[in-house]
Amino acid sequence: MLNGLWLGFFVVAAISALAQWLVGGNAGIFAAMVESIFAMAKLSVEVMVLLFGTLTLWLGFLKIAEKAGIVEWLAKVLGPLFARLMPEVPPGHPALGLITMNFAANGLGLDNAATPIGLKAMRALQELNPSSTTASNAQILFLVLNASSLTLLPVTIFMYRAQQGATDPTLVFLPILLATSVSTLVGLLSVAVMQRLRLWDPVVLAYFIPGALLLGGFMAFLGTLSAAALASLSSILGNLTLFGVIMLFVVIGALRRVKVYEAFVEGAKEGFDVAKSLLPYLVAMLVAVGVLRASGALELALDGIRHGVEWLGMDSRFVEGLPTALVKPFSGSAARAMLIETMQTQGVDSFPALVAATIQGSTETTFYVLAVYFGAVGIQRVRHAVGCALLAELSGVIAAICVCYWFFA
Repeated sequence: MLNGLWLGFFVVAAISALAQWLVGGNAGIFAAMVESIFAMAKLSVEVMVLLFGTLTLWLGFLKIAEKAGIVEWLAKVLGPLFARLMPEVPPGHPALGLITMNFAANGLGLDNAATPIGLKAMRALQELNPSSTTASNAQILFLVLNASSLTLLPVTIFMYRAQQGATDPTLVFLPILLATSVSTLVGLLSVAVMQRLRLWDPVVLAYFIPGALLLGGFMAFLGTLSAAALASLSSILGNLTLFGVIMLFVVIGALRRVKVYEAFVEGAKEGFDVAKSLLPYLVAMLVAVGVLRASGALELALDGIRHGVEWLGMDSRFVEGLPTALVKPFSGSAARAMLIETMQTQGVDSFPALVAATIQGSTETTFYVLAVYFGAVGIQRVRHAVGCALLAELSGVIAAICVCYWFFA
């Protein structure tokens, strides 16, 4: 899948460049493409320097949370809910703890760290699966929730914005939180319909109703604020939540007599191992995206979408942020490359870049997740997983665009 996507970027770029040279007489197009290759290779290294620090930092704090029993406590708190949503998983099964850790890593925006934990969870669920080739209900629900993007604190997106010179990297905190809530809710409801889960069960309602009331009340409050006030509140809450989570992990770890420094270093080493493997993928995708942009092919595709949107009488400013959405279902590295490239060409605090950042935080690599998670346990028949995951993905994109118009337009 990734091989075809990456090769396709170069083939399309080559065709576009040849057309511009032979038809349009633009002989300088190839020089621009070569310049873009080296510029993007340099940019990928600059991004990786900060990514090393971010992953190392947050996996260090996540290890403190794990040793302090926070993850285990979350598993117990969510146990009654999991018992209703995944009735085939016995209470106290190791899969529940791994699922909780995966959700925690995703919630902190550590998608690269969440993947290995998620693979362990999928293997644990496979032990309960009566079929070796057909996905179980629990596996489908777990995968769709992953594909819906559970990001509550998108630290890697904050990092990308900081690296590109954003005056306030956390400005997109609230838009991402709202958009990802929509995608996750749609993903859960679609699976519930297909699996006939009893969401009206008193225990399930006891979890969902307070959350729904809180979210509804919060959105009603947001509706009373101006665009400037919304942006300011997003910044305050983003920074406050970020630092609050750090202090929560450290303080609880200290109270539980965890050697917080040693635990942090242990987790940070894991973060370093995860981060160092990402550079080749980031270089590959950024270079491919840079060539695609320099060849004029990406701009041509966006022009077609823009004309269609304007023909419908709609505002088309969001179109420049769509490349991230178009490749996100296939590749996280390609989507990151598109996001960074949009920030570079449009400006990190421009409306298209804010749309792209919000889409990046509220959607997931659906086909990649399907291939990796199911492939790891030999699942061939995925049943309704694809349809539910893509529905959640689409709802996340639409919600991200709408929320950005609400906050930033």
